[in-house]
Parts: sequence; structure tokens; C-alpha cells
Amino acid sequence: MINKNSTFLITGGCGFIGSNFIHYLFKNYKEELIIINLDKLTYAGNLINLDDISNKSNYYFIKGDICNRELVEYIFEKFKPNYVVNFAAESHVDRSIEEPEIFIKTNVLGAYTLFDVSKEYIKKNRIDNFRFIQISTDEVYGSLPLDSKEKFNEESPLKPNSPYSASKASADLLAKSFFVTYGLPIIITRSTNNFGSRQYPEKLIPLTLKKALKGEQIPVYGDGQNIRDWMYVEDNCKAIDLVLHKGKIGEIYNIGGENEWKNIDLVNLICEILGEISGKDANGYKKLITFVKDRPGHDKKYSLDIQKIKNHLEWQSSKNFKENLLNTIKWYYEILEFK
Repeated sequence: MINKNSTFLITGGCGFIGSNFIHYLFKNYKEELIIINLDKLTYAGNLINLDDISNKSNYYFIKGDICNRELVEYIFEKFKPNYVVNFAAESHVDRSIEEPEIFIKTNVLGAYTLFDVSKEYIKKNRIDNFRFIQISTDEVYGSLPLDSKEKFNEESPLKPNSPYSASKASADLLAKSFFVTYGLPIIITRSTNNFGSRQYPEKLIPLTLKKALKGEQIPVYGDGQNIRDWMYVEDNCKAIDLVLHKGKIGEIYNIGGENEWKNIDLVNLICEILGEISGKDANGYKKLITFVKDRPGHDKKYSLDIQKIKNHLEWQSSKNFKENLLNTIKWYYEILEFK
């Protein structure tokens, strides 16, 4: 699927999904590619996530901000990428409520910088094998009632409710405008909640594990009835790979696990699996569950229609959710800082 010596610019490659995607590329394409990883190394980015590939001759790490146009232009001129995948983003809803400005800078202005530099690079160098993937989220569609049977498809209106989702929706609209106005060969992916290794412990699954292993209260917002769809991060990496090489330019592809759980049910399941792994009574972990004040504007339910990517690109998510969750929990359990 990848032409030999293809060059990837991966932004935000030290974060959760970005680092997993880089591992996925090296695992599946060996030495047939060159990867440039541009990452600002904020709190959620960690070089340790890529420690095992840092010495590869076809891997380059550059610490920097996607808002820095001069740096982005330098990278394009020096490495001449023909694929760009933009994972770089501030992504935690709670933080967006407290500090919305950084979300606008990175998620909107940073994305704009990448779009515009890409446009000028293609024009100047007459590149005809270039593709840009803008990584987005199901949160741009807004919320559904808990009892709703509706699913958001790619044509559903954007109704973001948090500064985070509004910033991602803004970037999506900019991406679409650069395709329509300038012909930038861009595709947008919108995925549901990812889980797996290398995730910063502020999100539900690693946070629950960290708190449980430390014997601290496990916070659950509101009554815990909010519903999210969960997808193994490697499934998302496979989907992004397919979209990158077989997706239609200018299109949007929803990606999801078709695996919806109430937050409280998932937290209880994590406690049960952790009990099995640790040999301790799961009820001891469950007693740590503490319902806390709900976040402002907390979306009740996300649910995606993913028929487009299934039918057009023949992608399927793995069906072994509990096995993938078990492997994820084992990975975190073995990390010293979590014990």
C-alpha cells in the first residue's frame, strides 16, 4: 500500500494515538518508509512511548509546535513528506473548560498552519502524490439522549458542546474549506473513544487503573450513566492506514468500535479485571468508586454510524473488546509508576 521510501510527517507522534500509529507503521511496513515526528512534548506527549524505535535510521524526532510556521516550512523543505497525519491536539475536555485558549491555538491555528504550509508546498513543488489526514473526534457531533437509538453519520450536523470539541469542529471546517477552495488532498477521520497502551492517565481507563492501584478514590462524573463507544487503538491505526491509502479525497470517515458502555459499568469491569490480575478482591477496588460533581455541559451519549468505512474500505473493528481491555490493563499494571 505504501510506495517505497514514502515520507510521513506525523504530528503529535509522542502522544497516545500518534505513538501507536508510528509503531503500527514500523510493524507493518518495516524499512520502506521515513517518519518525521513533530511533537511539542506537552504533558501528554512522552518520548518513552517511542523509545524502542528512537535509534532507527529512518526515524526523526523534532521537538516543536505546529503553530510555528517557520519550523513547519523547514520540515517540509528538508524532508519533503508525501503523507501528513495530524494527531497534534489538546484533547482533554476538562482542561479545555479550564484553559480554552491553548485548545484554540493548537487545535485550530496549529491545524491551519499545517493546512496552509501543505497547500504552498504542493503548489511550489508540483507534488501529485500527497495526502493529508486530519484526525478528529466523534465529539464534534454533540450529544444524544441516553435512550436515543440515533447514530451520527458523516453528514450529521456539527454541534460541539465543549471548547475542545468546538476547536476540533473548527479544524474540520477549515480542512474542508482547504479541500474545496485550494484542492488540498485532505481526508478527515472522526473516531470514538480509544483505549490501549501509552495513554496519559487523565482519561477514564488509565485514570481508573492508576487510582485503584494507589488505593485512591476512583472519580466517576455525575451518576456514571454517560455512554461512550470504545475502540482498541490498534483498530483505529488500521483504519487510519486504510483511509490514508484508499480513502476518497475530501471525504470524512467515522471510525468506531460499535462497543457502547456506560461509564460506571466500564469502571466496574476494570475493577473486576484488575482483581483477577492482582489476585486481590475486586470489591476492594469497587469500594473506591466515588461519584463526583458532573463536568459542565457533559455530553450524555456518543454513537457513531460507521457503515461508510466498513462498506467503502472494508474495515472492521476487532470484536474481542474484553481481551483487548485485559491486555491494556496488564500493560498498565506492569508499569512501575502505576503500582
